[in-house]
Amino acid sequence: MPSCLGLYIEHNLIKYAKVSKNNDTIKVESFGVKFYENINSAIKQIVEETYSFKLPICINTTDEFYNEIEVFSLLSQKDIDSVIKTEFENICSEKDINKNIFEQRYILSNSDNSSERIKAIHFSIQKTLIEQRKNQFADYKLNNIIPVSISISNLLKKEKKGTSLVVNIEKDTTITKIKNNKISKIKVIDIGAEEILNKINKKENSYSKAYEICKNSTIYTDSDKDLQYEENEYLEDIMPTLFQIVSQVRNTIDESIETIEKVYITGTGAIINNIDIYFQDYLKNTTCEILKPIFINNNSKINIKDYIEVNSAISLGLYALEKDNLNINFLKEVGVNRLWTILNSNIGDIGANGLGKNVAEVFSKFNKQYNVACTTFSTALVIYIIGNCLINAQLDGKITQAEKSISNTEVKIQKIQDYNKKFNSLEAKYQRLISNIEDINNANSEDKRYKNAIPNLLNNIMTVIPTNVQLTSIDNTTDTHVVITAKSKHYDEIAYFKTKLKTEEILENVVSDTGSASDGYLSVTIEGELP
Repeated sequence: MPSCLGLYIEHNLIKYAKVSKNNDTIKVESFGVKFYENINSAIKQIVEETYSFKLPICINTTDEFYNEIEVFSLLSQKDIDSVIKTEFENICSEKDINKNIFEQRYILSNSDNSSERIKAIHFSIQKTLIEQRKNQFADYKLNNIIPVSISISNLLKKEKKGTSLVVNIEKDTTITKIKNNKISKIKVIDIGAEEILNKINKKENSYSKAYEICKNSTIYTDSDKDLQYEENEYLEDIMPTLFQIVSQVRNTIDESIETIEKVYITGTGAIINNIDIYFQDYLKNTTCEILKPIFINNNSKINIKDYIEVNSAISLGLYALEKDNLNINFLKEVGVNRLWTILNSNIGDIGANGLGKNVAEVFSKFNKQYNVACTTFSTALVIYIIGNCLINAQLDGKITQAEKSISNTEVKIQKIQDYNKKFNSLEAKYQRLISNIEDINNANSEDKRYKNAIPNLLNNIMTVIPTNVQLTSIDNTTDTHVVITAKSKHYDEIAYFKTKLKTEEILENVVSDTGSASDGYLSVTIEGELP
């Protein structure tokens, strides 16, 4: 049974999965998440633990750039390569970037706007990053370097019809649109789980602990608002990032011409409890669920959530075991780097030998060439006239199509404006929730302080009260105001007790009355404020 080790690598952590496949049977033999300071040591440890010394290894690209380039569908493969290469050069020129520092790949998809055009989803990555990865795996069998935004679609059930989104919340967030079982769009959001982990890491000074905190955090919906927020003290680090992500997903759904039937959530973000319910609250009419690999059995002895945690690594390993029909492996020389050779035919000239022939032969040959020239010219003229008519007809059609496109765009703009109003309303609601959380936390802290104040007061009084002083009453008359009634046969001990309450800061603003004598005892009332 062929096997492959899939490694999803990002800053501070590696997700790994050893995947094997036999016909339609897929098995994940070992998997996990490892945090590292030295990446070379971490890779070596994973290879040793999974016994993958001779197995092919598939890893993800990092910091890749995405562009969409449209070309005519009737072009040859060579011409498509040429157009994409030229368009990318123009993009680099506009951004003042050296095109030669990039390795490039692309996949083709149907255009959203025209049946006569196709769309190239173009990937580019710096060659130095590829070389860096190759050096890190110099002692192992590295076979594939591919974008996880492509491989993640392997975990979905193959649907011939319908459109869905895969939201992979890793270091950054990628939104992969899949239409009729084919990738039709990839969108990258420059925020993701790394932003959440970094915020928590600043508090805990441990990246692995920050990861576990995310794994154990639960998002409370509006119906859970009465639950104590003190059990979710890290939500203030998690929620702002998730809100930005779900807003971008909502934009993608609104901009889509097709109806988005499902949104699948995966990556590190998927380990946060109730994240699918949180997405569902915002994406009302679209079904949201956690991406579960199609080959995982619900009756498996291993927790399905543990599989989901390493979805990116599983998809990379599985992709390497299948035939690469897209040619997106950045480890091989393919795609727009192909070299094409154009063959030119030679046309022979009439040489000096023709001069020795008789005039009749020369005239006959000239007459034949003249007839051929006239026929060719006439044919070219007819083709030109017909072509001109066809072009004019197509131009009229294009104008009509452009007017329709402008109308559709205006409708989309109106939808976006309506969404912005909803977005502003949701933002205000979110700010109110944050304010409520802070108020509840402050109230809880104040309640705890008052709750422990009286026991602390009694303990402190026990340490300073003289033997011959008796307490007849202690009243907490208001929030922090305390009234103590004490009696003793010795006035100096009463004075000593009052002084201790003040100097030991057991009470603040200590005052007392002059006292009253009865049955040989001097009774004094002492008042003060709890510190």
